[in-house]
This record gives sequence, structure tokens and C-alpha cells, in this order.
Amino acid sequence: MLLHSLTAFGGPQMHFVRMHRFFVKEHRYIDEAELLELNAFVQLLPGASSSQLLTLIGYKRGGIFLAAITLFIWMLPACILMTLLTFLLSYVNVEMFRYVQPMAVGFLAFSAFHSYKLFIRHQATFFIMTGALLITALISSPWVFPLLIIAGSIISNFSDKRIPEPKEKPKPIKWGNIWLFILIFVIAGFLSELARINDWQLRKPVNLFENFYRFGSLVFGGGGVLIPMMFEQYVLRAKTRYLTPEEFLTGAGMVQAFPGPIFSIAAFVGGMVLRHLGPGYQLLGAFIGSVAIFLPSFLLVIFFYPIWNKLKQHVIVFRAMEGINAVVVGIMLAATILLFVSISAPFNWLNLLAVVFTFAALQFTKLPSPLIVLAFLLWGLLG
Repeated sequence: MLLHSLTAFGGPQMHFVRMHRFFVKEHRYIDEAELLELNAFVQLLPGASSSQLLTLIGYKRGGIFLAAITLFIWMLPACILMTLLTFLLSYVNVEMFRYVQPMAVGFLAFSAFHSYKLFIRHQATFFIMTGALLITALISSPWVFPLLIIAGSIISNFSDKRIPEPKEKPKPIKWGNIWLFILIFVIAGFLSELARINDWQLRKPVNLFENFYRFGSLVFGGGGVLIPMMFEQYVLRAKTRYLTPEEFLTGAGMVQAFPGPIFSIAAFVGGMVLRHLGPGYQLLGAFIGSVAIFLPSFLLVIFFYPIWNKLKQHVIVFRAMEGINAVVVGIMLAATILLFVSISAPFNWLNLLAVVFTFAALQFTKLPSPLIVLAFLLWGLLG
């Protein structure tokens, strides 16, 4: 798990490709069918999908304790790196990050290509994928992702795919997890509002926890949706601007360059929000962001997975997984296109070259991901 957390670059789609190779092909902790099934399941939940998928691998191998350790090891390196970035940002030449975003698009294109080979296996899944791609590209709304998931699951139910024999006995439902999730949500919201109304001296850490816990509880679509929500909350809507657009976009670009979950951007934003209170509070902000953003994902996935184990034995739910996976591929392809367009207005041939080089390096060579990232940082610094 530690090796994966230090080498998993490129966002959740690229993480999935690495999980398939690392945990299925090399170590055989689970088989391919189980990984595809778990991937379909986590798309139905809010929160960090790749983190939830890894949490479930730990849960299937050793229960809730191993699941918690798995998530902790997965998030720790990325959160440490993003915390350090909050301290280093004032001393680093931002020009070195100029090709980080097109490199991230290349990673995303590579993972979309490999996911296509895994999930798109017949004409129906191809049409579901194409529809999801077009709708995601044309409609900008946080509701698009969950609605496409529902539509894909309905359409795929017209297939005649049968239910296989269950491979494991369903685990008991942990009701304490959902009650803890709800309790934290309610208490955090109450204390945050109380702190705001009474203008507590330490209200900002309280508000910060509530913001990130709410994001982790309600965000569907992963980091691609979380980052715009954070931008609106802390750059556009804030009465006192906590981050400049340039600072935020630097963090959003570097989280693509660092290994680990995209949700670790919460450590960066948390540290930046409290930095004016001093280094101690800056560290506290990064810690609050890291814990609050991942805690809902953990509680939700551990609670709902045993329920899913029971539901998937029904033909409607089982057939839905095929459509869900096809929708995810369509969204990945749309995200690749939209992200490239957003960083290439006006069009920049060097950005396109960076995308093509990244894809080619991943597809046709065994060049490690960290070396690719280092190459683009040096290109930005020297270019």
C-alpha cells in the first residue's frame, strides 16, 4: 500500500489502472471481477472514489481495522506533500509548474484509454459511454454525474447478463458507522454556525472542519468536482479572499503531479486558509483538511458495502454495474477533453505536445511516473 501511495500519479482513473496491475495482476489480493464490481459500487457514493476503492480492498482482506490502516497509508504521503507546498509556495518559481496541467491531461488520457479496454466490451456499453461523454462535455452541473450513473444503470438492465454465484458471505451491517457520520455532520454544522454568529476567536478552524466534512459528504464525481467547489468557496465567494486564483490553481495543478488522492488538495487549502494565523495554525489547517475530507468517505463506504453485498444478488443491481462502468469511462473521456480545453485557451501547441509526450511515455515505455513529472517540472523551469 505504501509503494502504491508513493507511485500512484494521475488522478483516480490512473489510480484504477495501477490498482488493476498492482493488486490484481501482481499480488492477487482480489480478482478482476471483484475490482470492477467495487469500482462500480464506489461511483454510487459521494466522496473520494479511489480512496474508497482502496479502503474496500483492505476491508475485504482484513476487516475494518485493516481498512482504516489502508486509507491512512494511502492519504498520508500526498497530504504531507500538499502541506509542505503551503510553506514552500512563497519560495518556489511558479514557472516550473506551467506544464504540470497538460501533463495531468496526458495521465488522464492514458487511464481513460486503458479503462476503455476494460469496461467497453460490446455495443451497448459503447453507446452508454458515448452518451455520457457528450452530456458531460455539453452540460456543466454537479447533478450530471449522479444522473448519468442512474441512467447508465437503467439502460444496462436491458441486457441478459446473469448473476454469478456469490463468492463470499455478506458481512454484517455496521450501523454505528452511519450514525457516527450523521452525528459528526450535525454537530459540525451546529458548531460552525454558532462560531460564525458569536464570532469565536477560533471560529476559522471550526468552520474549516465543517466545510471540508460537508464537501467529503456531498461531492459526487471525485476531485474533478471537489476542486471547482473549493475554488468557489475559498477564492470567489469568501468575503476575505483566503487564496488568490494563482495560488489555488498552483495547488490544483500540483495535486495532479503528486502521487496519491486528488482529495489531498484539502491539506493545501486548509493550510493556506489558516496561514495568516502563524505556522502552527497553518499545520492545524492542513491536518483538519486532511481528516475532514476523508472521514466521510471512510464511514460511508464501510456502512454501505455490506448493504451492497446483499443488493447485488438481485438481477437489477448486478446488471446495473456494467452500465455504471461504461458511464465512468465516458466521463473520463469528457474530463480529458474539457481539462485540455480549459488550459489551452488560446490554443498552445506546447500543451498539446506535453499531453502527447505523457501519453506516449506511459503507453510505449516503462518510464516511471515520478521521472515524467520531474521532466515536466524541469521543462517549466528551463523553458
